[in-house]
Amino acid sequence: MRLVSRGFTTLPAVLHIRNSPTLQDDMLQIRLFLPFAAAYFLSYHFRTANAVIGPVLSDEMSLGAADLGLLTSAYFLAFGAAQLPLGMLLDRFGARRVESALLLIAAAGAAVFACGDGIGTLAIGRGMIGLGVSACLMAAFKSFSQWFPLEKQASMTGWIMTSGTLGALAASTPLNAALQIASWREIFFLLSGITLMVAGWLYFSVPDKPGTPQPEPLAKQWAGIRLVLGSRHFWRFTPLGFANIGGFMAVQSLWSSAWLMHVNGHSRAIAANHLAAMSVAMVIGYILIGLLATGLGRRGIGPMSLLKWGLSLALLTLLLIITQATEQHYLLWVAFGVLSCFGTLAYSLTSAGFPVALSGRANTTLNLIVFIGAFGLQWGMGILIDASQANGHDIETAHRDAFIVLFALQAAACAWLLISGRKASPPD
Repeated sequence: MRLVSRGFTTLPAVLHIRNSPTLQDDMLQIRLFLPFAAAYFLSYHFRTANAVIGPVLSDEMSLGAADLGLLTSAYFLAFGAAQLPLGMLLDRFGARRVESALLLIAAAGAAVFACGDGIGTLAIGRGMIGLGVSACLMAAFKSFSQWFPLEKQASMTGWIMTSGTLGALAASTPLNAALQIASWREIFFLLSGITLMVAGWLYFSVPDKPGTPQPEPLAKQWAGIRLVLGSRHFWRFTPLGFANIGGFMAVQSLWSSAWLMHVNGHSRAIAANHLAAMSVAMVIGYILIGLLATGLGRRGIGPMSLLKWGLSLALLTLLLIITQATEQHYLLWVAFGVLSCFGTLAYSLTSAGFPVALSGRANTTLNLIVFIGAFGLQWGMGILIDASQANGHDIETAHRDAFIVLFALQAAACAWLLISGRKASPPD
C-alpha cells in the first residue's frame, strides 16, 4: 500500500523536510538576522530621532543651534570613540555578548535622556545611547561573516541596511505623530524598555559559532590597526568618510528638518513627511544596490564607479537644495537620500585593499572617521548658524551659510577621491 498519496506524507518524508539543509540554513538565517535587524533599527532610530524632537527640545529648554548640534552629536562622539576597541572586543568575546551588553547601556542612556532637565543630562544620555548602539552594524557583519559564505553575506548586508533605514523612517512622520499623543520623555522611556528587550532577545537567540579560532593577542590587533592607519589606500577614503558619509548623517539626523522649517518655511509635520519620503527612498536604494551591484560589476560598472557617480550626483543635488533651484523639495530630498546610499560602498572598497584578517579593523577604523565627521559637522554647523545670526544674518541665511560650508567640504573630498593615487585603490 502506498503511504504517500492524496496529500499524505510518510513520517520519514516529514522528518527529511524538517531536517533538510536548505530549511536549516533558512531557519539559521532568520534566527541570526531578526535580532540584529531589530538592534540596527533601534540604532538608526535613535540616531535620527532628534531631527523631529529637536525643535521640541529647543522650545522647551531654550536651546540655541550650537546647543542643539552639540546635544545631537554627542551620540556620534560616543559611537565613534567606541569603534577601535569595538573591533577587538568583537574578535575576543563574540558578537552576541558584546552587542547585548552594549544595548544595556543604550537602554540606560534612553532612560537618562528621558529624565534630562538640562543640556548636560541630555548630552550624557545621548552619549550613552551612542555608545550602547555602537556595535549594532559591526556585530551583525561579524556574525554573518562567521556563519555564511560571501555571496550570502552580501544579501544579508543589504537587508540589515534596509532595517536601519526603516528605523530612520520610524523617526520621521511616525515619531511626529507619536508626539501628538505622548511627550518626548514618555517616548524615550518606551524606547528604553524596547532596547532592553532586544538586548535579551539577542543574547538568548543568537548562537555562538562552534570551532571559532582564538583571537589574536591585543598587541597584534593594535599592530593591525597601525597598519591600516599607515596605508595610503585607507587615507584615500577617509575624507569621503568624514565629509560625505558623516556629513549626510549630520544632515539627516538634525539639519535637514531645520532647513525645511527655517529656509523652506514648512511646519514640523511637513518637514517630518519630507524625511519620511527620503527614508522610504533610501530603503529602496539599499535594496537596489544589493540586488544590482553584482550584475553591474559583471558589465564593467564596478563599486568604485558606483561610489564616484553616486556621491557626485548627491553633491549636485545638495547644490540644488542650497540654491533652491526648484520648488520640488520632496524630489530633491528623496534624490539626496538615495544617492547618498552609495557612500556605504566605501566600506567594502576600503576593506578590499587589506588582507581578510584586517578587513574588520579597516571597516571599524573608517567608521571612526565617519562618526568623527558626523559629530564635528553636526556641532560645527550649529556653531556656524549661531555665529551667522550673531553677525546680523537672518535664520534663513545662517542655515544657507552652514550648508555652503558642508558642500565645500564634500566637494573637496570627492575631488580627493578622483585625483588621489589610483594604485592605492582596488580596480573597478
